[in-house]
Amino acid sequence: MTHADRTSHPDAPVLAAEITAYYERGGEYNRLREGDGRLEFWRTQDVLRRLLPPAPARILDVGGGSGIHAEWLAADGYRVDLVDPVPSHVEQAAGIPRVRAHVGDARSLDVPEGTAEVVLLLGPLYHLTARRERVAALAEAHRVLIPGGLVVAATINRFAGIHDTLNKGAYFDPGLRPQIEAAAHDGRLRAAEGEKSMFTTAYFHQPEEVPAEFTAAGLTPTGQYGLEGAAWLMGGLASWLDDPGRRELVLHAMRRTESVPSLLGVSGHVLTAGRKQDDAPDAAGS
Repeated sequence: MTHADRTSHPDAPVLAAEITAYYERGGEYNRLREGDGRLEFWRTQDVLRRLLPPAPARILDVGGGSGIHAEWLAADGYRVDLVDPVPSHVEQAAGIPRVRAHVGDARSLDVPEGTAEVVLLLGPLYHLTARRERVAALAEAHRVLIPGGLVVAATINRFAGIHDTLNKGAYFDPGLRPQIEAAAHDGRLRAAEGEKSMFTTAYFHQPEEVPAEFTAAGLTPTGQYGLEGAAWLMGGLASWLDDPGRRELVLHAMRRTESVPSLLGVSGHVLTAGRKQDDAPDAAGS
C-alpha cells in the first residue's frame, strides 16, 4: 500500500444508508460461522484453496468484511490486505494477526497498479446494483493485478431469494413476497423499511451475466463454481455440517456438481474466476 495502515478514515466511502445500517448491526459477523451458513464458508474456502497460487502470494481482499476469509488466508501464509467500506468491519479485521485492513471502495482502490497476485471480491458485486459500477470494480481489480493475476468474485444467484424464503417459510408472508418477486424479475432487491426485509439493497445475478462483466473489465473468465448446490435447501443441513464425516461427504457432493452449467443457478452463491492476461510478447514473437 502507498498509504499508512489505518482502521478509519474521514473520507470513508459512502454506502447507501440501509446497506451501512445492515452491516453495522453485526448480524453478518456470525452468518458464515454458524448454522447453514457454514456451507458457504467451507465451500468458498475449498474452491479458493484449489485456485490460489502458493503462499506467500499477495492477496487483496476487497469487501472482506470483518475478515472471515482473511483470517484463514493469513493463517495459510498469504500476505493479506483487506479493504472494506464499513469502518467497524475494518476495525475488527485489523485485529487479525498478519492482516492489514484499510477503509476503501472497490470502485476506486488506493492500491498501486500491478501489485497484487490475487484480488478477491467476495461481497462488493452484491451491492453495486448498476452494471457500470460492477464493471468498474472488476476493472479496478484488473488494474491492481500483476499480469496473469487471479480475480475471484462472488455473486448471489437470481432466484436465491425465492429458494431461500420458500425453504424458511418467509415466501408465504404477504409483506415480503412482493420484494422477493421483484428481485427475481430484474435482479434488484430493494430493501424494505423496518423488519420487513430479507436482506438489504442488492443485485442478484444470472450466472451467465458474470463472465460478460469480467470480459467488459478486461479480464478473461476461467471458471464458475456453484457453492451450495442444492444442499442448502435440504432439511438437516446444519446437523450434517456438525458431523465431520457427513460434512466431508457434503463437500464432496458439492464438488461433483459445482461447475455443471445447468445447476449453477441452484446454489445461493456462485464464484467466478478470471485472469489478467499477460500481453507482453513472448520471445518467439518479439
